[in-house]
Amino acid sequence: MLSHSRLRILFLNVGHFIDHFMLLIFATVVLKLTLEWDLSYAELVPYATPGFIAFGVFTIPAGWLADRWSREGMMVIFFIGIGLCAIFAGFATSPMMLAFSLTCLGVFAAIYHPVGLAMVVEGLDKTGVPLAINGLWGNMGVATAALLSGFIIESWRWQAAFYLPGMISVLIGFLFLWFIKSGDQNGRQAPIAVGVTPQASISRRVLIRAFTVILTTTAIGGFVFQSTTFALPKVLSERLSEVATSTSEIGVIAFFIFSLAALSQLLVGYLVDRVSIRWVFGVVALLQSTLFLLMINQSGWAAFVVAVAFMFVVFGQIPINDVLVGRIAKSAWRSRAFALRYLVTFSVAATALPLIAWIHGNLGFDALFMLLALAAGLILVTVMFLPSTKKLAGAN
Repeated sequence: MLSHSRLRILFLNVGHFIDHFMLLIFATVVLKLTLEWDLSYAELVPYATPGFIAFGVFTIPAGWLADRWSREGMMVIFFIGIGLCAIFAGFATSPMMLAFSLTCLGVFAAIYHPVGLAMVVEGLDKTGVPLAINGLWGNMGVATAALLSGFIIESWRWQAAFYLPGMISVLIGFLFLWFIKSGDQNGRQAPIAVGVTPQASISRRVLIRAFTVILTTTAIGGFVFQSTTFALPKVLSERLSEVATSTSEIGVIAFFIFSLAALSQLLVGYLVDRVSIRWVFGVVALLQSTLFLLMINQSGWAAFVVAVAFMFVVFGQIPINDVLVGRIAKSAWRSRAFALRYLVTFSVAATALPLIAWIHGNLGFDALFMLLALAAGLILVTVMFLPSTKKLAGAN
């Protein structure tokens, strides 16, 4: 039987899965709506933009409330709120109604990263592997969104792709509330573990330099992650047209790619706890830029292989910035630090949606991959300014 602490981590990991799953249901549903609502892909995609803007903007109040009130309480609100919004999205009968539903969903989805990640690293000295495992759950949510949404749409209707996960999330929210009460938590934050190395001070200059690098790479990385994860089902439908002929088949292939790519976080999490984080970050960025360039003009199985490779390194970047925030942010303001990191990530990521729509409609996806290669190159240059592991050691 799982201990209370392990069950708590399980709830947090499931929350990360749900967060990313819910946000990407529309990426597959939109393929069906182009037929049912007689609108083009480029016309429908921008309706998801306000939801991703909310996903970024509302991280700040979520982080503030978590630090001032209760991280556990905020997680209960997350599970129930995002579930109800997903159910409401299933009732949409027009693009505007769907946009409103997705915006509300984005508000509740914003809670997870500043709150859940702060809870994951509470009381830990080495945070790379725990954050990597948590990240793996999140990315499996990305992968499963395409698979399950495609299957549900083919088996029932697109509305059920929102209904079913929404009801499950609400149920988990009430289970988590019961878990908190049964553990006599009463909404209080978990205490820092005994025997953990106290957090030492870090110089103001190093702190500013580190956060500048974190926020810059976070902004660019958010654009790269959002562009690749959201556009991948459409990319597959175009470049593997002879292999994937239905929404469910596209979902299966996307699931396979995302699942393999998600494993990269375990490798990266292991490495950042043992070798220079700047070196790991630089290699990941270099591989991203190279693979995006290779994707240009690829089709068929060659496109599939390159897509697996570039998603592997895109997912691999995610735990690096989280580890950096966990190292330099003190527990008292850690939720707000994560909130700032994800405010930048998701605010920039929101701009990817209308840009994807415009590029696809006017230039094609090769232009998108050229832009992503340039973005990854900028990440590589920025990483060179990251303070050394020795200078950041004071925050461990």
